[in-house]
This record gives sequence, structure tokens and C-alpha cells, in this order.
Amino acid sequence: MNSEEEFYDAETGLESDDSCEVSFKDALVFDNKQVTDGGAAQENGVWERRKTLPAEMISRNNFSVWSILKKCIGMELSKIAMPVEFNEPLSFLQRISEYMEHTHLIHKACSLPDSIDRMQMVAAFAVSAVASQWERTGKPFNPLLGETYELTREDEGYRLISEQVSHHPPVSAFHAQSLKKDFEFHGSIYPKLKFWGKSVEADPKGIMTLELLKHKEAYTWSNPMCCVHNIILGKLWIEQYGTVEIVNHSTGDKCVLNFKPCGMFGKELHKVEGHILDKNKKKRRVIYGKWTECMYSVDAKVYESYKKSDKKSGGDTKKLKQEHSCEGEEADEMPDVQETVTVIPGSALLWRIMPRPAHSAQMYNFTSFAMTLNELEPGMERLLPATDCRLRPDIRAMENGDRDTSSTEKERLEEKQRDARKERSKDEEDWSTRWFELGTNPHTGAEDWLYTGGYFERSYIDSPNIY
Repeated sequence: MNSEEEFYDAETGLESDDSCEVSFKDALVFDNKQVTDGGAAQENGVWERRKTLPAEMISRNNFSVWSILKKCIGMELSKIAMPVEFNEPLSFLQRISEYMEHTHLIHKACSLPDSIDRMQMVAAFAVSAVASQWERTGKPFNPLLGETYELTREDEGYRLISEQVSHHPPVSAFHAQSLKKDFEFHGSIYPKLKFWGKSVEADPKGIMTLELLKHKEAYTWSNPMCCVHNIILGKLWIEQYGTVEIVNHSTGDKCVLNFKPCGMFGKELHKVEGHILDKNKKKRRVIYGKWTECMYSVDAKVYESYKKSDKKSGGDTKKLKQEHSCEGEEADEMPDVQETVTVIPGSALLWRIMPRPAHSAQMYNFTSFAMTLNELEPGMERLLPATDCRLRPDIRAMENGDRDTSSTEKERLEEKQRDARKERSKDEEDWSTRWFELGTNPHTGAEDWLYTGGYFERSYIDSPNIY
């Protein structure tokens, strides 16, 4: 096993109340995307994407998690060798592409003339980006240095390229663009995890940048913290918490979202609440909902009036503002929460989570979108660069239910990567990235990995065989 393998993005999920069992009679609808249960899309009227994986998920009952993690309490999990049973059959680069599952929210934002309305949709998109983590109990495979992933969805109007640009620390960069040149969405991610005995706490380092080109606007934000509970015993579940601040650098509008920790009695489990301020710092809209279900927007004055008249509101708000950490918890039992989102009259529905396939639990709790990410379409293999993670033999073997081959190939690739690093060190050579370069984000002034262009314009890529 590679002693330097990063155990990161080990984000998982939990049981929730029944998604979207709310009344929409008092709500306007911004999110009018057609929802189907595992329905397949067709590309150019010919290709129908798969609705399932080739095999059910491999068993995780034949190894001891505690024997691996007991020496890691309080440590950053950056150099811990993990067995393949911890994984799901996707690379972290493919996991990043799941941000794009709700791209229709960006398209909707592009179509709206008012900047506050656009901010609402951007906020909904930022929440939707973490929704796929719900109930996901496996970590993605760590990308090899130089690994890439290409995703083109003509039916959704975008294409994406991602690359593993650093191994220590592990950094993944991505860039998505509209096929009609309406938007660009990009960022680089350096997730840091710590193990606290029963839980893993994840700090998702990195800035997301969304540019709406037609409106000449740029939005930036960071993803919330998360805590994965019951790593050793019990049912895995996750909570997201922390403040996400979305800034429109062109207009001065700002959206502040509070991903609430579940609290002592689980009353705040999954809840997200925040507000939009215009450039004059006037509160214009209140955003509320659950990151596992749906998000709504309502006029700030209507919200305040509703809260004053609601005798059941208030009580624990001050306690919820305390800093939350996975460390030192006495119990990790998942709260038993029955209620769903209460819709305030006059609210607008911004986003609703897509229902998962009926067989999702046997397929690593994948969404319909995730089911398609490692699929090789006819003729694709000869068009992809050799660095594309669809060609990774360990991921492919796991997807096919072959645990032994997956484990063997994973070890071989890790050893190959170590040998390549030793050779570069011997020759005093630095690794050169192919599609991204380290630079400065023009909107935040912070260091960022920026796409250099050219990937989608090429007819063929002569790339190293890292597998």
C-alpha cells in the first residue's frame, strides 16, 4: 500500500426525512427542470446513458476500520493507506464534476435581468453542489498526479475539464464552460481531513468562481465544513455546517448562507438559512431550506413578519451560532428528525433535489448523474487522453465488482507513482501541469489554479500513460 495516499473527501451521508414532502401551493417556482426517476438522457438522439452500474457495490464487512484508523486520532489524514473497500468507483475528479448536476440553475441565473434574482439562483446552485454527498458512504479514489477527467454534456449545454495538479498537498483543479459562452465555472480544491476517534472532520479548502459572461458578473464562495459520523461503529451520516459567503464582485451584492449544525436534539439537521444583501447592505431576500431537499427564497420583510407571528420560532438561535466541531462529542447517534421544510407563504422555490434511482442503495448511493460519470461511450476510448480516469483499471475493476483486481491495481498504480516521483527527484525535475497553471484569481486576489485553454480544441492529445 502507498503510505502517502491521501484519505480525503471521505464525505458520506445519512438517513433523512422523506425528501420534498412539502406543500408547494404557496410557492412560486424558479426551478422548473423536469425531474425523472433515473430517466436517461439521449445525446444527438442516439446515445442513451446507463441507468445502473455493471455490478452492485462490493461488501465492506471483511476488514477492520479501527485497525487502520486507531493511530490517527487528531491527525490530518494525508498519509494514511486505505484499503479499496473505503472507496466508491469514481475518482475525486469525477466527484468534482457532480457540482454540475444542477447546471440548469446557472442557465436560469443567466436568463434573469435582476441581479438579486440572479444571486438567488447562484445561492441555490452553491447549495446543490453539496447535495450529492447525501448518503454517500464511500470516498472517491485519490487522483494520480496528472490524471484528468473530461465531461461534455451537450443536452445540458456545458463541458468540463479537470486535472490533478499537485500530489502533496493534493490539489484538484477544474474548469467548466457553457457551450453557448454564457458562463464559466472554475476552482481548485485542497480538502483537509482530521480523524477524531468517531468522526472525520473535513475542511474543503478552495474557492469556487462562477462567471456569468452575458452580465459581466463574477461570484465567488467556499463550500461548508462537514463532519462524517460513526466511522468505526454505527450508521454513517454527515452534517454540513458553517457560513458560506457568496460575493458578486461586479455589483457588490452578497449572500450569506448558514449551514446549521444539527444541534443537541437534531432540530437543525440539514437546514440552511441565509439572506441576500444589496450593495447598500439592505437585506432583500431570505434564503431557507435543506441541502438534502430544497431551497426557497422569500422577501425579507415577509420573512420577518412571519417569524414574529410564529409562536413556535426562536429559542435556540444563540446556541446554534456557537462554533461547531466533531471533536469531543459524547454521542454520534443520528438525530431522528421527522419534519421537512415549512414553506412560508409568498416563497419562491429555487431548487429541489433530484430523486435517486430505486436501486441507488445497492450502487454506492449514487445519483442518476453519478451513475453515468465513469461510463465509456462507444468510440470514446480512442478519443480520450491516456490520463482520463475512465481508463483507470482499479476504478474500472471496482465498478465491475472485482475487489481483488481493484486492490491489486490500486497498489500497482501507487507504486508506479512513487517510482515516477523518485525519478523526477533524482533528475531534479519538477512536475509540469498540462491544462492549468498556478496564478492569481482576478476577482479575489488569492492564489488559484487557472485553466490555460486548448483542451477541447485539440484533435488528439499525446499524453503519458500514468496507468
